[in-house]
Amino acid sequence: MRHTIRNPGVWSAYKTVSRRQHSSNTRIFALVPTRPFSSIKLHPRDLRLTELGPLIEDEYSTIRDTYLKPKYPIVLAHGLLGFDELRLGGKYLPGIQYWRGIKDAFSLQGIEVITVPVLPSGSIEQRAEALMSGIESRIQGEEVNIIAGLDSRYMISRLRPTKFRVLSLTTIATPHQGSAFADYVFGQLGEKRVTDIYNALARLKFESGAFSQLTRKYMQEEFNPNTPDIYDVRYFSYGASLTPSMWSVFRQSHRIIEQEEGPNDGLVSVQSSKWGGEEGYKGTLVGVSHLDLINWTNRLKWLVSELTGNTRKFNALALYLDIADMLAKEGL
Repeated sequence: MRHTIRNPGVWSAYKTVSRRQHSSNTRIFALVPTRPFSSIKLHPRDLRLTELGPLIEDEYSTIRDTYLKPKYPIVLAHGLLGFDELRLGGKYLPGIQYWRGIKDAFSLQGIEVITVPVLPSGSIEQRAEALMSGIESRIQGEEVNIIAGLDSRYMISRLRPTKFRVLSLTTIATPHQGSAFADYVFGQLGEKRVTDIYNALARLKFESGAFSQLTRKYMQEEFNPNTPDIYDVRYFSYGASLTPSMWSVFRQSHRIIEQEEGPNDGLVSVQSSKWGGEEGYKGTLVGVSHLDLINWTNRLKWLVSELTGNTRKFNALALYLDIADMLAKEGL
């Protein structure tokens, strides 16, 4: 009886061999790998991904020669625990840029870009105030496109800036519906331990308000109902999903979110990342972690890929440049 392999690409690393059994004339067949198992990658796609929107698998593996330039400046604002520049060695060592390489990539394409530092761990309200003040200090009377997260949603909807106008907000793996991992952390710690940790952080001058705001209950029952989208602002969003390796820092968090919410990037589920309706959701980046999205793991991964002969399918710079290109095509 002949069996058809429905996905020949998966089995391209194998060859079919046959031999006779010693006890009979029956011929048996086996699939034998044609190259070492370490180089064979079997990544079954989660069928749920196809139900969540377009899949982006290798569109951002390389940087194109040209990208369209948006009409208006792009504002970059970091997420929770982010920073504009971190100086671990004081004045003796160069600072570490949060938007490593991304700001430079924009500038090389002639795209006007502004980075605005906000509190690394303050509440959404505090960070939104800082974001608005930061933009006002850089530009006034202008229109801007923002690539950021929940702070920007709050600023646009609740603070209603008057010294500049927001044309669009693009969010990337932002927990618009909260995160099951945040629920898990608070559930494991318990109310007393959370209070003790908050008090300790306060003594260290470390704001902690944002952490509790990432729970699904807070986002879905308090934040979202009270932070409606503004009709004349365009909202775009991207999600990400990966299958973490055995040594991935996201292995545990990915498992917890997977059980509760489905495909995720290690911190935020695809479902929670979606915002702006079906037209606003631009797609799910497949095989991409939360750190990949800000270009923090790319350098090491590109080096490892070159050494092992594997092809990397994601370059964060290509993603951000394509977002700028998309904004230009939208007339923004």
